[in-house]
Amino acid sequence: MRITSGKARGIILKSPKGDATRPATDAARQAVFSSISDFVSGANVLDLFAGTGSYGLEALSRGARSAVFVENSRQAAVCLKENVSAIKKSMGEIEARIVSADCFNLKPESFEEPFDLIFADAPYPLLQKKSDEIFALLLRFSSTETLVMLEAPAEFEPPETSAFEVLKRLGKNSKGKPSQLLMRRI
Repeated sequence: MRITSGKARGIILKSPKGDATRPATDAARQAVFSSISDFVSGANVLDLFAGTGSYGLEALSRGARSAVFVENSRQAAVCLKENVSAIKKSMGEIEARIVSADCFNLKPESFEEPFDLIFADAPYPLLQKKSDEIFALLLRFSSTETLVMLEAPAEFEPPETSAFEVLKRLGKNSKGKPSQLLMRRI
């Protein structure tokens, strides 16, 4: 897995051993960033359930102004810190903040600026079990101007009460395979 485009193109990203973290594939990220390229430059990015940080780091490589990465797994956070360091070596100084915390305990006041772009790639079992809470979390950190990308299994449908409109669905159509939902608040 590597950064696919921008100033840090080709930088290899580390991932924790085991299957607790499911990093977004290069192809998935390329599809997402092809669809959202106009929103990335100068954006303030929030990468929830960051894991390796692949979405937020890809955004920084492609011109995002800043990125906040939220991850509660210690093992994933170690890899995330190494990945941020590798991107900094390639690009020079970048504005990247790692928050080691449970996403559900975060408050919007913890951050100085609103987010233009939010990536959420929760573990699929957690997404199935707590989809209402995840959408409430996305609602807390977004505005009607924020573009939200949620990675989910192809068969996943947002709760009817989610207050988000799906603008586009990318990825696979097969059950259990990853798809990416591009959404905005209604």
